[in-house]
Amino acid sequence: MNKGQLVEQMANGAGISKAAAERALNAFMDAVMDAMGSGDKVTLVGFGTFYVTERKARTGRNPQTGKQMKIPAKKVVKFRPGSRLADSAK
Repeated sequence: MNKGQLVEQMANGAGISKAAAERALNAFMDAVMDAMGSGDKVTLVGFGTFYVTERKARTGRNPQTGKQMKIPAKKVVKFRPGSRLADSAK
């Protein structure tokens, strides 16, 4: 499912226009991105939790040359699915 299909399904499920559904989806994505930028976590009970974690610096290998290289530390966004979401995939 792509964004357009998700917007259409949201509009049909909520009984609103596609434009309103797209604005709601964009507002949701912006709110999650703002929270991640602040280092906060976003928990939707039953659906899942978005959170930020720190990946440590490490040594890797260039696959083309085999030469060792330093990979710097960075922050990454992760998602832990909730129980209802996990159960829906079974």
